[in-house]
Amino acid sequence: MLKLRSILSLILVITIFLLTPACSNNEPTSRFEGAQQESTQPQATAVAEDAVKGGELNRYFPKTEDSYQIIYTQEKRGFAQAKLKEDGEELALLSISDIANNPSASNKFKDSSEMIKGYPVVNQGSKASAVLVRDRYQVKIISRSDQFNEESRKEWLAQFDLDTLAQL
Repeated sequence: MLKLRSILSLILVITIFLLTPACSNNEPTSRFEGAQQESTQPQATAVAEDAVKGGELNRYFPKTEDSYQIIYTQEKRGFAQAKLKEDGEELALLSISDIANNPSASNKFKDSSEMIKGYPVVNQGSKASAVLVRDRYQVKIISRSDQFNEESRKEWLAQFDLDTLAQL
């Protein structure tokens, strides 16, 4: 009888041991664990294989003069970004995005009635303006200074080499 009780106890312990992980909650226990889980998951949207290298997009940015500086801050496949500064103050964030992996990004330009160098332009809120080049490249400026308004953004969008970018 004692031997049967020992065997049953052992079977019960093994069963509990095996079933416990199946019933556990896989939710992260902290915000850090949650961030870790998100950052290690495969990304749902990959960059299109034919997307241009970010460094190649730099040549289409405006050329600076006088007290202006363009400081390139990010280059990755399909994207390049730079800060526009004047006398050390950040005025705006400039970027070119290859939207090959996100063609729906061009939808916001369909109703545009305004053009810069023949390309549709839209405002995105009160701080950003963008141009769509050849239904493929979004050239965008985000104001970082209150003095850098919509008119300033559009003047600087016109300084990008949009026609050469269209040939890419």
